[in-house]
Amino acid sequence: MSRTEDTGSLQDLGRASVQIVHDLKNQLNGLKLYATFLRKRLEKSERPKDEQEVLGKLISGLDRAADDLSIIVQYGRTIELRKQTEVNLPRILSDICSNLEGPSCKVYFESESETLKGEFDPAMLKEALNSICVVATKLRRDKDVPGAINVAVKAGNLQAKPAAIIEWSGLKDLDHDPFRSFAGSDEIKTSLAAKIIEAHDGLAEYKNNSLVVILPLS
Repeated sequence: MSRTEDTGSLQDLGRASVQIVHDLKNQLNGLKLYATFLRKRLEKSERPKDEQEVLGKLISGLDRAADDLSIIVQYGRTIELRKQTEVNLPRILSDICSNLEGPSCKVYFESESETLKGEFDPAMLKEALNSICVVATKLRRDKDVPGAINVAVKAGNLQAKPAAIIEWSGLKDLDHDPFRSFAGSDEIKTSLAAKIIEAHDGLAEYKNNSLVVILPLS
């Protein structure tokens, strides 16, 4: 088989896989409707609380599975960007971090400059960076006690051109790269985030117990 034929076969397989995942998502949503109907019937008939709790957990599991499948479908499609000029990267990160703080996790955001701007799709980029921030809070070295993650953004270079370097540090050791793995819900989200970053001609990687994203600046 020639390389062209091999590439075509892989593309066909990819399209078929996306369609299969899309169909599975629809089936899960159908199961959720049946489960929700059953839960309402149980509530009206005053069934034991533990039965209602089990059904609630089933519905939550179906929701998570459907969400994961949605992300996989999105990952299998071409990323279409609607870029805008002069998008303020530190401002996007600051807004994300301020929304993540809670009683069990403190996010320390540091920026060398408020003028790190580039040509980005702000909505897509915010989605990607938010996913990375959420996963980073789960990867803290000690999740059993109140802790913190550090998010820093600074000026740097990417292929000898001006770039912004974003680093989420203070994370635990991992035996895999979260940006290149589909091992679970979190890795599915960060893999899609990496694809969005790369669509912006950027780079996403895990190294030295840190998640690192590099984005070109205008």
